[in-house]
Amino acid sequence: MSRTGKKPVAPVSGVTVTINGRTVTAKGPKGELSIELMDVVNVENGSDGLVVMPANDTREARAARGTTRALIQNMVTGVSAGFEKKLAIQGVGYRAAMQGKDIKLSLGFSHEVIYQAPQGITSAVPAPTEIIITGTDKQQVGRVAGQYPRLA
Repeated sequence: MSRTGKKPVAPVSGVTVTINGRTVTAKGPKGELSIELMDVVNVENGSDGLVVMPANDTREARAARGTTRALIQNMVTGVSAGFEKKLAIQGVGYRAAMQGKDIKLSLGFSHEVIYQAPQGITSAVPAPTEIIITGTDKQQVGRVAGQYPRLA
C-alpha cells in the first residue's frame, strides 16, 4: 500500500498555491493551473506545505487522498518547471518539420499531415526525426504525445 498521500506537498520557490473553497490554484513562472477537489478530501496549509486529508474513513476517501496529492504535486511541478515528452519518428522517409507553430509530418501518405497543438502545448522539432512536446499540464502533455501515432 502506498503512503504517498500522507506526504505534504512541499512549497516551491516562485510558486504560490491558494485554496479557495473546493478549488486549489497554483501560480508560477510558467503559468497557472487549478483543480476542483473531490468531496471526499480536504486540503489544508500545513507547516511543511499542503496537506491532503480524507474527509471520512472510507476506501474511496483514502484512494482519493493519494490521487489528489499527486494532482496537486503535478500542478506545482508544472507551473515551476513544466513537463516534456520526446518522441522519435522511425521509418524510411519519415520526417517532421516546423511550419509556424504547427508540425508538418511526412509519414508515407500521399499528403503531408499538419498537426496543430492545442493551447498550452509547445512543440519543437530539433531534428527531422525528433519531436519535443512541452507544457505545464502533465496530463495534457501526455495526451498530446500519445496522439502523434494516430494522426492520419
